[in-house]
Amino acid sequence: MPKGWTMDGKKPWHAAEIEALEEAGAVGYIGTEVIGSYTYKKKLADGSNLKCEVDVYPMVVDRLERNWKERHQRKRRWFTPKSAAKRVNERKLAKLLKSLAKKPSKQPVIREFLKAS
Repeated sequence: MPKGWTMDGKKPWHAAEIEALEEAGAVGYIGTEVIGSYTYKKKLADGSNLKCEVDVYPMVVDRLERNWKERHQRKRRWFTPKSAAKRVNERKLAKLLKSLAKKPSKQPVIREFLKAS
């Protein structure tokens, strides 16, 4: 799940769209409503930890780029929401992913997003 810092002058969902492209080469339609959030500890270069809160935005991926900015730093893999939930360390993110496995179109934010995309 791509995540990144806020970007000056960018709406948060646009920053999420940029991160999806940079980290996974994913291009598509991103929603403007948060579908959930979670926190994690980011290890900084000096060895200290910083607690970060992440807002999650839905995205319909139209295509995957063959070459993207961080392709040499990351491996791109796709999982079902249920399988992804088993692989993450953050409880709230796992819960969010599990909720997407169970009829995501029943969730109001997702339903509206799918109508618009």
